[in-house]
Amino acid sequence: MNKPSLRGLYAITDGPRDDLLDAVEQALAGGARLLQYRDKTSDAARRLAEARALQQLCRTRDAVFIVNDDVALAKAVQADGVHLGKDDGDLAEARAALGGEAIIGVSCYDSLDRAKRAAGAGADYVAFGAFFPSPTKPHAPRASIELLRQSAALGVPRVAIGGITPDNAPSLVEAGADALAVISAVFGAADIRAAAQRFARLYPCNRKSDR
Repeated sequence: MNKPSLRGLYAITDGPRDDLLDAVEQALAGGARLLQYRDKTSDAARRLAEARALQQLCRTRDAVFIVNDDVALAKAVQADGVHLGKDDGDLAEARAALGGEAIIGVSCYDSLDRAKRAAGAGADYVAFGAFFPSPTKPHAPRASIELLRQSAALGVPRVAIGGITPDNAPSLVEAGADALAVISAVFGAADIRAAAQRFARLYPCNRKSDR
């Protein structure tokens, strides 16, 4: 079984919000091809319920559903995969827990060496950033756009993250970003669907926002 394409707008939620499902529905309707559920709170029951609902929503929209940090939650809701930061556990352990078909992404920040190690260990994608000042992680390491070009030889999809807007995103796509991971510029927008459409248009072969 081939894994789904990891290309296009990668929308990331950020913490509890009363309209989470509607907001995600709008992002998917606007063309997001991947969704990451990111919630750092300790409300396990709510997180489980939300992750289950989002997994079903992504399935109906033919979008990839990834859980941030939490391998056990990803397994419980049969998510498509998990995203791991530097303190979020071992890739091999995540693979053993989730299976060979799971999509496992790894944050590599501004480090090509970390990306090489992740790709060599079987990561399905590597994420670099922040490329621009990020309201979500204002103290995140800054990655250079040249890093995207240098990482082309890794042989795995490359995700750009950090302060990305429709105005600065084209430079990342031109440098080889297979996907754009966006939080604030999508879920903080007054019109989430329209915001997602602006990013989706940067990947015209992936557009499904007019369904």
